[in-house]
Amino acid sequence: MTRFAGLLLALLVALPAPAQQGSQPMHQRFDDAERWAKVFDDPARDAWQKPDEVIRALKLAPEAAVADIGSGTGYFAARLARALPKGRVYGADLSADMVRYLNERAASEKLPNLSSHAASPDDPKLPAKVDLVLIVDTYHHIGGRERYFAGLRGSLKAGGRVAIIDFRPDSPEGPPRHARIAPQGVKDEMARAGYRLAEEHAFLPYQYFLVFQ
Repeated sequence: MTRFAGLLLALLVALPAPAQQGSQPMHQRFDDAERWAKVFDDPARDAWQKPDEVIRALKLAPEAAVADIGSGTGYFAARLARALPKGRVYGADLSADMVRYLNERAASEKLPNLSSHAASPDDPKLPAKVDLVLIVDTYHHIGGRERYFAGLRGSLKAGGRVAIIDFRPDSPEGPPRHARIAPQGVKDEMARAGYRLAEEHAFLPYQYFLVFQ
């Protein structure tokens, strides 16, 4: 087990089981952003998360608008902002401390095209429509997912996409098995929410990578 994965597993082992359809959204607290940054932004994560390859696979237009839901400390959001200097990146997170941290990070790293915003459990509250929504290791935290993603369609531009990355049930790394959702389950829920599977990438060693339109 890698150093990053071991620490992540230790921190996530207390997660409750994923919310079922029709249940209330989950409220997993991620306060103390500085502490979580040591986990989420650990350089050891890059070896298996492959963030640069993920961003290339998304084939974003130079002026694309992207939302990172569950953006946390900005592992993907900051990279997206650097990759899209002519575009716009919105972070969205339930934790006010994460929102604060990412906005401060955007200022300190001189990323004027990145801003973070407070979400609610049933609405990411994006400030504008986007071309892509990216959700990494956050899908299983969302309650009432079919309703949530049906509503999210109103935040997408014409032809907009939703990319979901999460740990496979059989992965030797990641959160406890009870906190994972199989890729077929994601496909079924997204279909019921009005999306079709557009792409499926298999280059991540521990996670599935699904793109819906």
